[in-house]
Amino acid sequence: MDTNFYENRKIPSNIESFITDLTTIMGDNAGLLKNRIEISGIKCVFLSFDGMASLAIMTPLVLQPLEEIEIRRATPYELKNHIKSKLILSTDSIETFTYGDLVRRLMSGFVFLFIDGTEGVLGYGIQGYERRMVGEPAGETDIKGGREGFTETLNTNVSLIRRRMKTPDLRLERFVIGKKSKTDVAFIYLKDKIDRKMLRDMRKKLSAVELETVLSSGYIRPFLESDKFGFFDTVGVTERPDVLCGKILEGRIAMLIDGSPYALIVPYLFIENFQTLDDYSSRPFYAFFIRMIKIIGFFISVLLPGVYVGVATFHPEFFNEKLLLILAKAEAGAPLPLFAEAFIMLLLYELIKESAIRLPRAIGSAVSIIGGFIIGDAAVSSGIVSNPLLIAVALSVTASFVIPSLTETTTILRFIFLASGSLFGLYGIATTLALVLFNITSEDNMGIPYFSPITPFSLRSMGDTAIRLPLKKLQKRNFNINSLKGD
Repeated sequence: MDTNFYENRKIPSNIESFITDLTTIMGDNAGLLKNRIEISGIKCVFLSFDGMASLAIMTPLVLQPLEEIEIRRATPYELKNHIKSKLILSTDSIETFTYGDLVRRLMSGFVFLFIDGTEGVLGYGIQGYERRMVGEPAGETDIKGGREGFTETLNTNVSLIRRRMKTPDLRLERFVIGKKSKTDVAFIYLKDKIDRKMLRDMRKKLSAVELETVLSSGYIRPFLESDKFGFFDTVGVTERPDVLCGKILEGRIAMLIDGSPYALIVPYLFIENFQTLDDYSSRPFYAFFIRMIKIIGFFISVLLPGVYVGVATFHPEFFNEKLLLILAKAEAGAPLPLFAEAFIMLLLYELIKESAIRLPRAIGSAVSIIGGFIIGDAAVSSGIVSNPLLIAVALSVTASFVIPSLTETTTILRFIFLASGSLFGLYGIATTLALVLFNITSEDNMGIPYFSPITPFSLRSMGDTAIRLPLKKLQKRNFNINSLKGD
């Protein structure tokens, strides 16, 4: 059935025509329950989807009150007005007049009552489908932060935010995206913090999405990023409601997608990859130390294999005599060039990591142990890979763990720097690094430079970048992301 056929099609007032249309649209759908009933002598039909509405709530709160209605010589509109004005069958009640809205809400857990001789249908939100309970975030752990993470249910995620931001300035706008999936999407912001142009741009970008289905936040993410090519993501991702609340407090827009436990944050800055919620629960000097560790870890993760291969191949004079002799002895028995050794080891790590992620958890742990110890030890013992190179690759891979939000980017950049270092030495490394920095500084989203407040430099905003000022001073800044536009 073509979606355009029924999306804006008006619901008729005749019950037989209504059931015929519904059968044509839905087909032979065993999950759709159509119960014909009479209320005060007027023909009605009660609609619900099996497994989507709560039977425990439906019977006492909806069906029994409807059965108890007794209006003598009632007209269809009198019955409808009585139900609308005298009965509270659900706090989430609507009236719809199109099949498109009817079908979407039916599949979202609503039940509907059609009264013969009236236009439109009455709907009540009594969802009862299975859902995952709120639990601790799996991939974004903080030591001193909250233990609640987003789930796959949109309304639950919205409630987690409202519990933390009890202000009337909190605004939520809903969209329906996906011609087939009809996925509910909501973006959240603070009215007194948001930039109006940013809000218009967000609505414009969402209106341009014409996907057939939206199954995760990754489907929406490309439409929110800038049109320029970039190695780094200008849209943030979080599964923590406390982190999201902190971002919208700075004038950003957060997006929630029904069916996904990951919220999107627009715009997002490069420096935020090195910040966590724990930074604000620790002493300023310790937060500074941890951020420095992460920044150093980023450079080690990206540059170390390429720099090692480049220096050993083109610039051996950088090593002192003893270290040079050790490296020469280690590489003398290796049958492959340095670049091939490093490439094989990095590729092997990616294979082990991917298999550990995709396999069941118990088997994945075993694969990691086998790959890390047995294969690595066997490669060194057989002389295929030298010990110094294995150490460099292991340090690079380990360093990437401290910045999980940049895992995808660091993986690709590690191979790029390895290739440039093996072909052109430190000159290739320096040139590639300059190109990457140029790419970072040229990116922006919603008019906010991605590399700010470093460039363009903003002294006022530097209090929470690599360093972190005490909270007593930070609260006086009243930082807003839109202030970076004018710096």
